[in-house]
Amino acid sequence: MAKVTIQDIAKELNLSRNTVSKAINNTGILAESTKQLILKKAAEMGYKTFLQEEPQDERKAKGGFVLFTGASLSASHFSTKMLDEIQQEAALLGYGFTIYRIMPQELKECRLPANFDESRTAGIFCVEMFDIPYSNIICSLGIPTVFIDTSVSFENSCPDTDVLLMENRKGIYDFVKEMQKLGRNDIGFIGEAMHCMSFYERYDAFMGAMRLFGLEVHSEWCLDSNSKGLSYPTHQDYLDYLEMKFKNCTKLPSVFICANDFVAMDVLSVFKKLGIRVPEDIYLCGFDDSPEAGIITPSLTTIQIHARDMGKQAVSLMFSRISNPSLKFRTVYVQTDLIYRASTGNDLEQNSNNKTTGVYNV
Repeated sequence: MAKVTIQDIAKELNLSRNTVSKAINNTGILAESTKQLILKKAAEMGYKTFLQEEPQDERKAKGGFVLFTGASLSASHFSTKMLDEIQQEAALLGYGFTIYRIMPQELKECRLPANFDESRTAGIFCVEMFDIPYSNIICSLGIPTVFIDTSVSFENSCPDTDVLLMENRKGIYDFVKEMQKLGRNDIGFIGEAMHCMSFYERYDAFMGAMRLFGLEVHSEWCLDSNSKGLSYPTHQDYLDYLEMKFKNCTKLPSVFICANDFVAMDVLSVFKKLGIRVPEDIYLCGFDDSPEAGIITPSLTTIQIHARDMGKQAVSLMFSRISNPSLKFRTVYVQTDLIYRASTGNDLEQNSNNKTTGVYNV
């Protein structure tokens, strides 16, 4: 049976979608007779009937969803559209959504935000939360939790939680294969491999692809760390690190794969300072398909994350965990797509809009 939507109910009653949404989510001002008419029709049509089975005060008592993040999420961050999707889905189900920025001192002290009320929290989403001790504190609360990307925790016990990741490997394999076809066998990688699980998987995919296609990995072309001795390097520290590494290379490769688009844009900045041209001297590939990737000069070849699909999957993970707390913990990947642009030469630039998205579990 097809899933009943708010629009279906609105069409059946000849009402606006907004009016139906107000009745179902108990928001805004609406005549009681209209509200009851809508709720009755929603129940008849089988629209999320579990919401109608609980009194409104009990549903409110569950509280809302919370987002914990260790970073300032700008409009350029891939998660912005994803969080918008999560918030919309949560609102349709009658849940509020509160964002907490976890400050460095709170991370250091493993201290939850002062105004966070776990008794009023139905579930927690975590974005840019890569501190292992703090992640374990969150998971110990016993509240359904979904981490969107996570720490690299091979040497530590992994937090008991569901994890959502973008697919980090196939696009890099496809890109390395294409570079080999073009005879560009000298390829390097730039990005802090241990920063988070997605960066590690991208670095691991690069190493795996080089082995798979019989290409030699040169350590001086793997800029997989940062300035030594700096716990919290600044942006300028990282630019200085890149410049130093490039200057110390006896020879630069013909291709660099970057852990994300922001790293790639930093590389472009340093290259311009050093008089290195993209794509004439070196091809460059990023990851994320940030808004800037398509408008910078040259436009950036990248691997696109489908953020809204990730938002839908995050909500699906959360509600399945709420409905069945005893489920084994899962890691879910959402498909990504390789997009060629000018930073790898005009001959490779192509339309990737016909790609489809997908999801798989491990």
